[in-house]
Amino acid sequence: MPVGGLVPRTENVTEHAADVVVRNARIHTGDARRPQAGALAIRNGLITAVGDDADIAPVVGPSTVVVDALGRRVVPGLNDAHLHVIRGGLNYVLELRWDGVRSLRQGLAMLREQAARTPRGQWVRVVGGWSAEQFAERRLPTPAELNEAAPDTPVFVLHLYQSAVLNRAALRAVGYTRDTPDPKGGQIVRGRGGEPNGMLLAAPSALVLYSTLAKAPTLEGEERRTSTRHFLRELNRFGLTSAIDAAGGFQSFPENYATVTELARDGLLSLRIAYHLFPQTPGQELDDLTRWVETVRPGDGDEWLRLNGAGENLTWAAADFENFAEPRPELNAYEGEFAKAVRLLTEHGWGFRLHATYDETIRRDLAVFEGLAAEGLFPAGNRWLFDHAETVSPDSLDRIAALGGSLSVQNRLSFQGEVFTRRYGAAAAAEAPPVRAMLARGLTVAAGTDATRVSSYNPWVALHWLVSGRTVGGLAIRPPENRVDRATALAMYTTAGAALTGEQDVKGVLRPGSYGDLAVLSEDYFTVPEPEIPSIESVLTVVGGRIVHAAAEYEGMDEELPPVSPGWSPVAHFGGYQAARPAHGAGARQAELLGEAVAESGLHHRWRVARGLAAEQGTPFDPCFLL
Repeated sequence: MPVGGLVPRTENVTEHAADVVVRNARIHTGDARRPQAGALAIRNGLITAVGDDADIAPVVGPSTVVVDALGRRVVPGLNDAHLHVIRGGLNYVLELRWDGVRSLRQGLAMLREQAARTPRGQWVRVVGGWSAEQFAERRLPTPAELNEAAPDTPVFVLHLYQSAVLNRAALRAVGYTRDTPDPKGGQIVRGRGGEPNGMLLAAPSALVLYSTLAKAPTLEGEERRTSTRHFLRELNRFGLTSAIDAAGGFQSFPENYATVTELARDGLLSLRIAYHLFPQTPGQELDDLTRWVETVRPGDGDEWLRLNGAGENLTWAAADFENFAEPRPELNAYEGEFAKAVRLLTEHGWGFRLHATYDETIRRDLAVFEGLAAEGLFPAGNRWLFDHAETVSPDSLDRIAALGGSLSVQNRLSFQGEVFTRRYGAAAAAEAPPVRAMLARGLTVAAGTDATRVSSYNPWVALHWLVSGRTVGGLAIRPPENRVDRATALAMYTTAGAALTGEQDVKGVLRPGSYGDLAVLSEDYFTVPEPEIPSIESVLTVVGGRIVHAAAEYEGMDEELPPVSPGWSPVAHFGGYQAARPAHGAGARQAELLGEAVAESGLHHRWRVARGLAAEQGTPFDPCFLL
């Protein structure tokens, strides 16, 4: 298509013609040698030219797709360095997402509507991605509200790693009664007479939450494939082109990996995935790891699906918990089995990642690594990293750097910052995690979300947290000296993630020879007002030269997906992340606040009506309303 002087060539171009050209753009390449450009070309999945229209014109052939970016900002495709993408994909179409919902009133209305269309035997489940602090009401739903919204349909609402709320139908479905004992590390809250009242508490382990959720119906066969494809498209919507899957509980290998493996085999992945393997059974970890290291090696696979190592747990006993509503757990002795696991992995060329929330855990892990290093066995050229590290100390950072480790940080405090501050104080929250101190030591520090069961998968919420230090509730917890500028935050979401998978030469930067992975943004990330960063989306996402998401002027240019199945799915009716357009100017923000107040007022009126303190319909005081 001829656009702005780029006329398709018909001679001497076919053999090197580009598949896709993006022009009239403000391209942030991430390449220090050429940080800005106006156009680029992609052929056979790789970038072949970066420059201006004149540089790209010679490779525009008759079949080249020319995208006019209309002056928009283009960035390298984002890479979430810690995302539970495989588990999230298997369940995506079954979940009602409260990500981005601004009031509990709206969330309950969505829940009520979904319950009405959910068939008998199925559940309504809200599984992560939200915090009570994002609501105008600043609170969780109550069991009574869930019972009112869905008297007969089981409802399960997960709140962070802290708690879950169930209605009576869900309690019946899972079989919780007055005789059900509290699980280890968890509590079934009970009312008068000992009957469960619908609240489950992680105290401090989230096992009671996840084991309860595991009792819900699951998808099978083709519906798993469809669910995963729609989840990947939802991630593409925000400019994600890669993710590192951190495995996790209730994600068994190989059965739960079969869907992404089949999609990769059929060329249907729209997101590049590097995955980890996580032993699922306490006491059996070394047996699992031994079987795996003798079967496959990190790096096996291709640019779409590849093994990246073990973790985020190697042994269950070494894992701390991230429930900041509870005191830090005191772990029993775990170093013996943990050292055996690390030794086994390093001897077989396996890297790993480790879930470690607290410095107390990190120090104990480092002591094991240093003991192996003294024998010349660690790290043996293998990539390894700590995840989370909210309270890591300066001394531990020095030790990590000395051992050649890396870090992956997530915006869990976007959603848990208020409760962390209440427990540990403002000074501790200001350094949770100490991102600037990590970077100052020259460490590779990648960024991600830890979605979907705590944070939202929207990467722009995480980027906003890195830049602003604010929670989704608006609380500023990290001061300017522990924030990063926008370019640094973006690099943590692009080049740093590529380094964790050993792909830094081909991923995260827009230059010739790199993967053709990019996002055309709805707003300019570098100039949009800071509060509006979370509202950014991609209007065009390209992975390996394939247009995998297209909106706005580009609608219809992306690959067609099968319809959401089952048809009653919450995603079929509400979609995923509930985007709200940013409020521009003081007047718009005032109206937004007024709307939140109206929502809170409406809930208060219902509370008064239920208690006989007000009539169902009040009499208007203005006679104009009576005419």
